[in-house]
Amino acid sequence: MQENKPILIVGLGNPGDKYSRTRHNVGFMAVDSLVGADTKWKSEKEAYTTVVKIDWNKIIFAKPQTYMNNSGISVASLMKFYKIPLENLFVIHDDMDLKLGDIREKVGGGSAGHNGIKSIDNHVGKEYNRIRIGIGHPRDVNLQIDPSDWVLGNFSDSEFEKIKSAIKNINLSNK
Repeated sequence: MQENKPILIVGLGNPGDKYSRTRHNVGFMAVDSLVGADTKWKSEKEAYTTVVKIDWNKIIFAKPQTYMNNSGISVASLMKFYKIPLENLFVIHDDMDLKLGDIREKVGGGSAGHNGIKSIDNHVGKEYNRIRIGIGHPRDVNLQIDPSDWVLGNFSDSEFEKIKSAIKNINLSNK
């Protein structure tokens, strides 16, 4: 991470109440939890953003409003506007290949079929920080449904509680 440069933390999701409890919106849920319920958001660069200062670090939290498949448009625009180096970009997103509530971090890698990640990769490159939150796979619960229907489906109440608990374990203080 480049010191003395802003940090951009992006939660991926889809805008609108219709998607608020879907598996694909885990990134939005995480960002909302990290900044707190009383946060004031502003609309800029096709995203909702809020800026937090911790010590001397400027941290921009963002929720792209371009819908998942075009997340890279907003992320690239925010990075250019705030002069964010790629290594200061953190993207929080859902991952079907992780068990429900598991959290993994990595730098770079493939998209694993995630269209939001594909879009960001296409617009800014691949070597950014990723915080992946497991949403489980339909096969884990013996469902034969299309993965796109799974990610756009709502969490059950018990799944939602598990996700909220997992999100509380995201620690950005060592970034």
